[in-house]
Amino acid sequence: MKITVFTSNQPRHISLIKSLAVIADEVFAVQECNTVFPGQVEDFFKKSDVMQNYFENVMRAEKEVFGLPMFLPSNVQSLSLKSGDLNKLNMEILKPALKSDFYIVFGSSFIKGELIDFLVSKRAINIHMGLSPFYRGSSCNFWALYDDKPDYVGATIHLLSKGLDSGAMLLHAVPKAEEIEPFLLGMYAVKVAHNGLINAIKTGEILKMEAIPQDKALEIRYTRNKDFTDEVASRYLAKQPTAQDIFQSLRNRDLSILLNPYIE
Repeated sequence: MKITVFTSNQPRHISLIKSLAVIADEVFAVQECNTVFPGQVEDFFKKSDVMQNYFENVMRAEKEVFGLPMFLPSNVQSLSLKSGDLNKLNMEILKPALKSDFYIVFGSSFIKGELIDFLVSKRAINIHMGLSPFYRGSSCNFWALYDDKPDYVGATIHLLSKGLDSGAMLLHAVPKAEEIEPFLLGMYAVKVAHNGLINAIKTGEILKMEAIPQDKALEIRYTRNKDFTDEVASRYLAKQPTAQDIFQSLRNRDLSILLNPYIE
């Protein structure tokens, strides 16, 4: 089995590549790269004291769940790009990676043009970190916590579409109910999403799942990167939920709103 994944270069993205390499004979990884020191280095997120404080918490949680940046397994062929350069590539460059059995998107830039047409035609699968159709856009699990809704922290595995996070849904993945601090909850949600997708591919269930269109009337928030400001981050850091708050919210989660829920 061959799998192509369009992703990024943080430990959580590398972890997905490694997990795919366990179940595939060959993996093609197209990685769009950002700094591994967000908040300290100006990049996708701005550099500021508040952002450095926020992302120190993110990186601590990511390190606990996924470890540090690392080399890839021997059955992975990788292509590294600056974030945003993917849409400028000639399709001929990607040709070796366009003959796979599965195509996965996780943390890439917004894919456009001939590539998105190809991926949609191949029923590519997107991992959206957020529960669609309720939270869409950027940093969705942050905004769920900001809205005091830890029970809406999770991931949506859906078919890739030309719209942002708008494809028909296959399943939701959410962390189990436990006492856990919010930054770790976010990273656990990523891990559960990876495991849910890997399990569905390995068992073949992913090919049997009915793709359910999203009901936009259920949307709670649609956010963009520009909405995540110093003021918002500072306000969140001052009022973030406790581990007990999170446990109570997850314990009372309404599972009926989830599609084929994978809980771990």
